[in-house]
Amino acid sequence: MAEAHQAVGFRPSLTSDGAEVELSAPVLQEIYLSGLRSWKRHLSRFWNDFLTGVFPASPLSWLFLFSAIQLAWFLQLDPSLGLMEKIKELLPDWGGQHHRLRGVLAAALFASCLWGALIFTLHVALRLLLSYHGWLLEPHGAMSSPTKTWLALVRIFSGRKTMLFSYQRSLPRQPVPSVQDTVRKYLESVRPILSDEDFDWTSVLAQEFLRLQASLLQWYLQLKSWWASNYVSDWWEEFVYLRSRHSLMVNSNYYMMDFLYVTPTPVQAARAGNAVHALLLYRHRLNRQEILPTLLMGMRPLCSAQYEKIFNTTRIPGIQKDHIRHLRDSRHVAVFHRGRFFRVGTHSQSGLLSPRALEQQFQRILDDPSPACPQEEHLAALTAAPRDVWAQVRSSLKVQAEDALEAVEGAAFFVSLDSEPAGLTREDPAASLDAYARALLAGRGHDRWFDKSFTLIVFSNGKLGLSVEHSWADCPISGHMWEFTLATECFQLGYSADGHCKGHPDPSLPQPQRLYWHLPEKVRSDSGASSPSGSSAPPFLVPQDRGQFCLTYESTMTRLFLEGRTETVRSCTREACNFVRAMEDKEKTEPQRRALFRLAVEKHQSLLKAAMSGQGVDRHLFALYIVSQFLHLRSPFLDQVHSEQWQLATSQIPVQQIHLFDVHNYPDYVSSGGGFGPADDHGYGVSYIFMGDDTITFHISSKKSSTKTDSHRLGQHIEDALLDVASLFQEGQRLKPRCGGLQEEDLGHRCGSLPCHTRGSRAPTKSTNF
Repeated sequence: MAEAHQAVGFRPSLTSDGAEVELSAPVLQEIYLSGLRSWKRHLSRFWNDFLTGVFPASPLSWLFLFSAIQLAWFLQLDPSLGLMEKIKELLPDWGGQHHRLRGVLAAALFASCLWGALIFTLHVALRLLLSYHGWLLEPHGAMSSPTKTWLALVRIFSGRKTMLFSYQRSLPRQPVPSVQDTVRKYLESVRPILSDEDFDWTSVLAQEFLRLQASLLQWYLQLKSWWASNYVSDWWEEFVYLRSRHSLMVNSNYYMMDFLYVTPTPVQAARAGNAVHALLLYRHRLNRQEILPTLLMGMRPLCSAQYEKIFNTTRIPGIQKDHIRHLRDSRHVAVFHRGRFFRVGTHSQSGLLSPRALEQQFQRILDDPSPACPQEEHLAALTAAPRDVWAQVRSSLKVQAEDALEAVEGAAFFVSLDSEPAGLTREDPAASLDAYARALLAGRGHDRWFDKSFTLIVFSNGKLGLSVEHSWADCPISGHMWEFTLATECFQLGYSADGHCKGHPDPSLPQPQRLYWHLPEKVRSDSGASSPSGSSAPPFLVPQDRGQFCLTYESTMTRLFLEGRTETVRSCTREACNFVRAMEDKEKTEPQRRALFRLAVEKHQSLLKAAMSGQGVDRHLFALYIVSQFLHLRSPFLDQVHSEQWQLATSQIPVQQIHLFDVHNYPDYVSSGGGFGPADDHGYGVSYIFMGDDTITFHISSKKSSTKTDSHRLGQHIEDALLDVASLFQEGQRLKPRCGGLQEEDLGHRCGSLPCHTRGSRAPTKSTNF
C-alpha cells in the first residue's frame, strides 16, 4: 500500500555515499549472494520441508510403497527388476543370520529412491501446470476447454490435504520480461501525460537504451532469475525499503481500521484481551500451517512466503541500511500506555492465556498510576526519526537499556493502549474519521513503535486499529490476519453482557512487568529533539481534482510466482483519458461514453493481468536500473524513469475470507479497510475496499502542507464521478447515496460510507475516511 512512496524515494538512498560503497561490489558477486540467500532460506525451512516438502504426497505414502514392495517380494515378485539385488550386493555382509536384514534395507532404499523420484516428478509436473497463465487472460465468467483440463490436472496433482506452505516448492519463478516489450509498454504508459516534444525526447532515450545497454543488463537479470528464487523481490526489499533513510511513519507504514459502524464492547481492556488472544490464535494456526494457502479465483495457489514474518519481527535500523530480525517464538507482547512501557506475558505453563486473563493484565496497566520517567514518554519517537539518526541512538540505547529494548524488539507484536477515543461519530462524521485515520497512521508520533511488524492500537472507547510496517510483507498478508482477528474476537470469542471477556480472571498471574530505560544523555537529547517532529504528524484531508492527467500508481501482486511481491499497474491509459474527456464533452452521447468506458476497462484489465503474470513494466525497469548501478553504467533513460513522481498512488485492499463475515444479514460487521500516506508531497494516496456487494470505502490522504491538494474535495469528486459513471448504466435513474443509515442531509457529503441504491438493490459506493 505505502510502497509507492518508497518506490519514488529509493533512488536518492541508492546514491548516498554509503550506498555507493555497497554498490561497488561486482554484479556477479551480488547475484551469487542473492542466490545464496535464497538457498539459505530454503534450508532454514527444513522442518516445513519435512512436513510439506514431499507435497503432494505424504510421509505415510512412503510406508505404503515400502509395504507394497515387501509384499511383492514375499510373493516372489521383483518390482525393482533386479535393482534390489544389486543394492544388496553393495551392502556390507553381516553374516548369514542378517541376510533377511539386508533384504529389508535394500527394499527400504529402493522404496526411498522410487518414492523420491515420484515426488520429484509430481513437483515438476505441478510446477509446469502452475506456469500456465492462459486462464488469467480469458474473459471474466468464461472458461475454455484447455483451462478446464488444466484445472482438473492441478487438482489431481495437488492432492487432498494442503497446508499453508504446501505449494512453495512447486511455484514457478517469476519470468524476466522481454526488454523490448517493457520499453514499448513504458512509452505507451507515459504518452497520455507527456507533451509531443517530451514524448519524442523520451522515445529517443529509450531507443538509445535498447541499442547500447539493454542487452547487457538483461543478461545479468536472466542469470539471476536462473540462480535465485526471484530476480527482483530481494532487491525490491533491500533498495526500496531497507536502504531508505526516511522516517517510517507515513512513508513506509499503513493502517487498517476496525468495524466502521459498530464496536463490540466499550471496555478497552476487554477489547485488547480478545484481540490479542485472537492474534495469538492466528499465530498458532500459522505455526502449525493450518491456514489454507490462498487460491486466486479459487484455482491458482499464491506464494505464502510473506506469512513467515508476521509475528516476532522487528525492523532494526542501520547506518546504511536496516535489516529484518525475526525470532522463532515470543511469549510476550510489549505494551505502551501514557508514556510507559510494559512487558505482558501471553502464556502460562498450561498454554496461551485466556482472553479474560489478558483483559485482567491490560486493566492492571490502565489502573497503574505510576508516571512516566523523564524522556521515556517520547522515546518511541526515535523509531519515527530518519533511520541513520535512530541507528546511532539505538547503539547507545542497546548498551545502557538492553533488557528493555530487547523486551520491545523481541515481543510478538506491539500494543498501544491509547487514552483517547476514536471512530465514527454521528455529530461530526468527517472530522471523526479524519482523526481516527490520523491516529492509526501516525498517532502522536511517540506512542507507536514503528519498527515492529505491526502495532495493535486499542482506543479508550474500545475501538481497534492496526499500524503495519511495510518492508516485511504486503497488505494482503496483514489483511488476512486482520480479517481473522476481527471475526474471531467478535463472533467466536465474544463478550459477556457487561462488556467484559468471557471467563474468569486469574488472580495468580504476576503483575505486568514495567520496563525501565536507563537513558544515556545522547538518547535523552535525541528523543526530545525527535518528539516535536514526530508528534506533528502530517494532517490528512480529502482531495481535489487538478483538471489534468497524471502518472498513476496502482499496485497489484505477483504472488503467482515464488517469493513474488508486487507490480505497478500504470492505470492512466490513453483509453481511460479518452473516456474522461468524453464525460466532459457535452456533445458525446451516452452510448458513445459507454463504449469508451468498456474500452478503458478492457485496457485496464489487460494491464492488470499482464502485471500479475510477470509481464509488468516497473519491476523490470527497477531491476535493470539496479544492475546498471552495480556496473556503474549510466543510462539517461533509466534515470528519467526513476525520477518520475507518482502524484496519484492507489491500492485495493482485498477481502480474502468472505466466509468469516455475513455481509447480507450483518452488513455493518465488515472491516472498513485502511489507508496510507501520499507518494508525493503534492499528491494523493487512495486506498479502497469493497465492503460486501454494495459498498466501496475510500481512504484518501494528502499533505496539509501542500496548497495543491485537498482530500475532502477529491473525495467529493470521486463520489460525483462514481455517480456519473453509474448513471450511464442505470437507464436514466440516478444513484441515491446515503450514509450508514443516516440521511445524507444530516451528514453532508463527507461521510463514512455511501451505499447507493438502484433497481431495488445496492450498488457500489464510496466513503471518504480522511
